[in-house]
Amino acid sequence: MIITSFSNPKVKLIRKLDQKKYRQETGLFFVEGLRSVGEAVQTGASIDSLVFSPELLVSEFGQGLLDNPVVENVDRIEVSAEIYEKIAHKQGPQGIGALVRQNWRTLDTLAIQPQDLWIALDRVADPGNLGTIMRTADAVGCRGVILVGDSTDPYDPTAVKASMGAIFSLELVQCSWQTFHNWQRQPGLTVVGTSDHASLDYTEASYQRPIILLMGSERHGLTDEMMAACHQMVKIPMVGRGDSLNLAVATAVIIYEIFNQTRDLDIIRS
Repeated sequence: MIITSFSNPKVKLIRKLDQKKYRQETGLFFVEGLRSVGEAVQTGASIDSLVFSPELLVSEFGQGLLDNPVVENVDRIEVSAEIYEKIAHKQGPQGIGALVRQNWRTLDTLAIQPQDLWIALDRVADPGNLGTIMRTADAVGCRGVILVGDSTDPYDPTAVKASMGAIFSLELVQCSWQTFHNWQRQPGLTVVGTSDHASLDYTEASYQRPIILLMGSERHGLTDEMMAACHQMVKIPMVGRGDSLNLAVATAVIIYEIFNQTRDLDIIRS
């Protein structure tokens, strides 16, 4: 039966997931669109329900997602075009979404591998920045993203959208600074930090895996304690009038340099 009422409990739940409180209570988040749902299916994400509107779902790829054996036993929520357009939050929605279970890891369960490349973010505040960083992290084969301190939620709709499906291929960790600091002291693991006061240009540094790029918050950068904990500090030179780069841009600049110096066909994820 097609749901046509906004008071339907399933529709109300989907709309509530815009709020972090309800994402935390339920352990769910909502993804929308062919690419994101496709990534969820193809990466084996824990899909709770598929949400679709027959009127809007005209793509053969989208129809194929509904028929994929991987989601054969997943609950279907069929809604009217009017309902779907409201929960999609955008013009011209593609008619398919999914309720997916969040997938968090803890540092004590991670076994560092020789080829590992990670990004750690201190108190990142903007979900758009976080989503863009996740997209870049996936592009260079990062194993995951570690959120240090009071960071924004990677399952925020803006972060999920900006990640372009990368949220399903990364390991995500959230922890305090002290927990991260204790964990990153293990032998063989290199932590690289950034500061405009560092003496070493990021292109002149020598990087070796396993490695973590630690980036500071948008507003304050890395604290003195965090910089002291890094094995290496690098800077991005700037010659214009601006004195800083957007966090997602700065992260991309440095992580690609690390990637270019350390990439090997044997260790790049397929």
